[in-house]
Amino acid sequence: MIKTERLVLRPWKIDDAEALAKIGNNLNIARNMRDRFPHPYLTANALLFIKEFEKENPQKVFGIFLNDEPIGSCGVFQEADIYRKNAEIGYWIGEPFWNKGYATEAVTAIIKYGFSTFEIERIYAAVFHYNLSSKKVVEKLGFTFEATHHNRVFKNREYYDELIYSVWKKDWK
Repeated sequence: MIKTERLVLRPWKIDDAEALAKIGNNLNIARNMRDRFPHPYLTANALLFIKEFEKENPQKVFGIFLNDEPIGSCGVFQEADIYRKNAEIGYWIGEPFWNKGYATEAVTAIIKYGFSTFEIERIYAAVFHYNLSSKKVVEKLGFTFEATHHNRVFKNREYYDELIYSVWKKDWK
């Protein structure tokens, strides 16, 4: 469990599935996620997701909770082989909680956790070019823009650019 000023990040539990589905079942969230996060997002999807990560050690995925209610999810995923010193972060916040600083607070916590838990030197975020809110979060946290991967994302029958931002452990505040 990770505590921040306003939030608690903790592993998802089977009992959270219905609440996770309720907050995650939103087209505006799904459009900014990989296809494995479908719309509609049902309790069955939430159960599969929770079961996939519940036995991880160390934990990679956390629910983001405000006053014991889930408002989103985040994770840090160490890569393998020659990329093993890198990890990707992912995060989403339920739409009723947008523009309140919760994503920035949760991502700050997951970065600290990632650098202290995994043997990594670099954390990166892959952001769809149209996701201005996500770009704002990583830029606010001091990530460096590295690259535009043109037409790398194929989602909803269209191609989109993917933007890569990163922060190095030595530069993390």
